[in-house]
Amino acid sequence: MASIRLLISESFDPWFNLAVEEAIFRQMSVKQRVMFLWRNNDTVVIGRAQNPWKECNTRKMVQDGVKLARRRSGGGAVFHDLGNSCFTFMAGKPAYNKTVSTQIIIAGLAELGVIAQVAGRNDLVIRSAHGERKISGSAYFETHDRGFHHGTLLINTDLNRLASYLNPDPKKLISKGITSVRSRVMNLAEIDAGITHQKVCNAFANNFFNYYGEVVKAEIISPTNMPDLPGFIDVYAKQSSWEWNFGQAPTFSHILDTRFVWGGVELYFDIDKGKISASKIYTDSLDPSPLELFSQKLIGKKYQPATIKEIIAEIQVQYPDLNQQLIQLENWLVNEIT
Repeated sequence: MASIRLLISESFDPWFNLAVEEAIFRQMSVKQRVMFLWRNNDTVVIGRAQNPWKECNTRKMVQDGVKLARRRSGGGAVFHDLGNSCFTFMAGKPAYNKTVSTQIIIAGLAELGVIAQVAGRNDLVIRSAHGERKISGSAYFETHDRGFHHGTLLINTDLNRLASYLNPDPKKLISKGITSVRSRVMNLAEIDAGITHQKVCNAFANNFFNYYGEVVKAEIISPTNMPDLPGFIDVYAKQSSWEWNFGQAPTFSHILDTRFVWGGVELYFDIDKGKISASKIYTDSLDPSPLELFSQKLIGKKYQPATIKEIIAEIQVQYPDLNQQLIQLENWLVNEIT
C-alpha cells in the first residue's frame, strides 16, 4: 500500500464532494497521507456551528438555485463557484500537521508564480498594490487518531456573487453560534489570467509528491467512478439532508411584524435544531382565533416555507371565510423565512 494517495473529483456537487471527503476520512489508513482536490458549483458552505439564516442571503440563494452545504469543520461561511478550487489534506496522528499541508500549498502557488504568506490563524494572503488580499481560507477537523485540513483557493470566482450571497437579508434574528469574519479578497486571475484549476491541481500534486518523496497515480472520482468507500450512501444522505444543512443551526429567535388592512401581526419564533420550539402571536385582528391556531400548530415543525404553506392550508379548511387574509399571511411569512 502506497503511503500517499491523491484523489481528484470531477463532480461539482458540494454534497457529493463533502460526502467523499467524509467517507475517505473515516476509512483511510492512519498510516496514509491523502490529498483530495475538488470544486463546487454555486454553493454557500457554512461551518459546523453556524446559522445559515444569519450568515447567508437564503432568499437570494433560493431564487438563484444556490445550494447550502454544512461542513464538518468549524470556521465561517464561504461562496463556491467553479472559479474556486478546494483542497483537503488528511493524515493519521501523530503525523497530521497543518504546517506541512500549508507548506505544500505555498510551494504549489510559488510554482505558479504566486508568492503567498500565512496570515492570522487560517488564511493565505498576497501583497498587492492595494495592500494585503486574502486568496485562501482554511478550516480543520480532528479525531483522536486523525485530522484533516481543508480550504479554498480563489482563482476566478465571481466576487460580486460572493458578496451577494454572504450578506444576509436584514432579518430580526437573535442568534448564537459562530459568525463569519469578512476579509478583503482577490482572485489569482488578477495576478495571472492563465492560472486555472487544472494548473493548480498539477502544482499541488507535484509538491505533494515532492514533500513525501513518492509519486502515485491520481484517482479520479465522480458519481459514476467511485472508489470503495464503505458507508458512502449514508454519508451522502446526511450531507444532502435539510436536517444537517439547516437543522444543525444553533438555537435562535426570529421576530416578525407587519400590518395588513385587517390588522397588525407580531410573531415570535424560537428555533432549536431547525424546528420551531416556541411560537407566540399578537394581533389586533377582529378574529384572532385562526392566527392563534396557526401559532399553536407551528410548534415542533421545521422552520421552512413548506411548514407555513401546510399549516395555512389546514386552517383555510376550518376558516373558509378568512381565505384571503390567510393567503396574505402565508405570502408574507414565506417571504420572511425563506
